[in-house]
Amino acid sequence: MRLLLALMAVALLAGAAQAVPGERDRLNACKTMVERAGPAPTAAPEAAELQKCRQIIKEWTLRDSRMNVDENGKPVK
Repeated sequence: MRLLLALMAVALLAGAAQAVPGERDRLNACKTMVERAGPAPTAAPEAAELQKCRQIIKEWTLRDSRMNVDENGKPVK
């Protein structure tokens, strides 16, 4: 029984250690990547990741334009 509890605890801790960044963190990382990349990426995998980041930024722009409050919950004027 103790062994089972210990294994479950280890599994929970391992899952928590691999936490995924939040949406806003991912947006900020993509903005930084796009700024650093410049106009033309050099490698194909880099180009695919850059395209994905540009799509994320585009979706956030559209999403923010439809919101009537900012990220802190204050009304947008």
